[in-house]
Amino acid sequence: MEGIDRTALAPADAARVHESDEPETTPLTSTVDDAERAAAFDAPSTAARSGHVSASTTSDAARDAAARTRARELAAASARQGGVPASEPKPEHSRGVAAVFAGLLLAMFVSTLSETVTATALPTIVGDLGGVDHMQWVTTAYILASTVMMPIYGKLGDLFGRKYLFIIALSIFIVGSATCGLAPSMDGLIAGRAVEGLGGGGLIILAQATIADIIPPRQRGKYMGLMGSVFAVSTVVGPLLGGWFVQVTGWRWLFAFNIPLALLAIAAVAFFLTKPVRRDDRPPIDIGGMMAMAVSVSSLVLATAWGGTLFPWISPQIFALFFVAAVAFVLVERKAKEPIIPMLLFKNRNFVVCTVTGMFIMLGMMGTISYLPTYFQIVEGLAPEQAGLMTVPMMAGVLITAVGTGFLATKTGRYKWMPIASCAVTAVGFVLLSQLTVGTPLVVTGVFLFVLGFGIGLGQQILVLIVQNEFPHAIVGTATAANNFFRQIGSTLGASLVGALFTSRLTADLAAKLPHVDNINMNRITPDFVQHLDSGTRAIITSAYSDALVPIFLYVVPLLVVGFVLMLTLKEHPLATKVNHTGHPGDTV
Repeated sequence: MEGIDRTALAPADAARVHESDEPETTPLTSTVDDAERAAAFDAPSTAARSGHVSASTTSDAARDAAARTRARELAAASARQGGVPASEPKPEHSRGVAAVFAGLLLAMFVSTLSETVTATALPTIVGDLGGVDHMQWVTTAYILASTVMMPIYGKLGDLFGRKYLFIIALSIFIVGSATCGLAPSMDGLIAGRAVEGLGGGGLIILAQATIADIIPPRQRGKYMGLMGSVFAVSTVVGPLLGGWFVQVTGWRWLFAFNIPLALLAIAAVAFFLTKPVRRDDRPPIDIGGMMAMAVSVSSLVLATAWGGTLFPWISPQIFALFFVAAVAFVLVERKAKEPIIPMLLFKNRNFVVCTVTGMFIMLGMMGTISYLPTYFQIVEGLAPEQAGLMTVPMMAGVLITAVGTGFLATKTGRYKWMPIASCAVTAVGFVLLSQLTVGTPLVVTGVFLFVLGFGIGLGQQILVLIVQNEFPHAIVGTATAANNFFRQIGSTLGASLVGALFTSRLTADLAAKLPHVDNINMNRITPDFVQHLDSGTRAIITSAYSDALVPIFLYVVPLLVVGFVLMLTLKEHPLATKVNHTGHPGDTV
């Protein structure tokens, strides 16, 4: 993979190269572009062939300096002829980027909204459709399906371009939303959520990878920060909308609401993202890897969902599922010509460190978001929309730090301290939440949630930026998808583990505290049902809910301590200042 010959650029292209240059006075400012990153990625084999690395590095630097000067001259000439300042992008180019970015944000919004919108509505949905023993699968089905699809969308986007994949993913998402809204039973709802996930799995991945197509890493931080703000807003709006729809229009409108937003996102991508550049060859598609991934992820989720409920944690069934999850995918991917997740990614320390840490953070976060709204309704007696409002402090913390760290990374080029601080502050937040009791004032709970969100936001988007900066642009979609894949594994584990532990603890606690009640019908334990019980029985049930959920928060802290130690080993590489599309079939605006 070779760099761009800037001396051969057309004037307009030279102007765009010049636009991406940054002054070299700020810390960690670098003239490195994706071609140079690709050369570094292939350094061992290149060095072996050339045998004179030092000489070639010197000559490359000289050629780069000469090409840079020539590019600036061409840019200035173009500006004089066209009346457009050389340092400013073309207006139509700016409008194209803005329109595409708006579409990407909409897609991310509906995808994230779908993960959280059911949280406050779950008790009501269970009361309407029944099936409380399957309640966790309303969340887990979406996460499971989206997790399987993430790396597949990432790889296919690198091979064939992202525009049509985006439209396909959004269309599948719309079908899934309609299926959920019309579901006659809990099984139908879970099936619809799985279809939603098949489409939703591509939305965040393709959005982040498309930004990597058009924005260089050094400038990408502020865009990632804004994407983080959309995540924060949609995570807050999700429970609020869930509560509002339950009380005003009915829970089925939770899913109908997604459809017009997804259609707007399709329009933005269809009209403003151009057709992909086609590859001359026909790259093979790793069908075996796709199937192995589905088996592996499903085995992992089933192991965490069934462990301690249908089967003991120490049982042949659970061990077999974990074994299949660990072995199946690796065996297939090692032999694939175009692997969905190339094993060479794991030779990069920063990729491994960021991926493991992100997985731990998401594990705790999704467990919290999925079950806290129900906790507030049952234990605190809040209405659904009030329970949704209790997530506002958490997402306010995420919003502040996600946007702030993105702009700081763009301005200073420094980022290592951000995920380190994220692990520390997030761990403190979970320790605080583990101290909740039935009588804890809501204001205090809000402060605890703000601390948790503040910590999560410090590392949420910056981890993706670090990963994208590590690899050549030709595989940036694959690397981004792999990172998000394992973060979603964390989300899946969080929802499944917390759900399994919570259900198991609650059942045992209620059986112990209500020994005179045989075969407790968990389907009946909804907020409305609990609030109409006599005060003594209501106190027993609310206490059992609190005792079942709150201690689980403390289980996440050791994982964050491990993440903190891992992040200390992160290498802070300069952020690339250019995007090179040579050899890449990506999309443009």
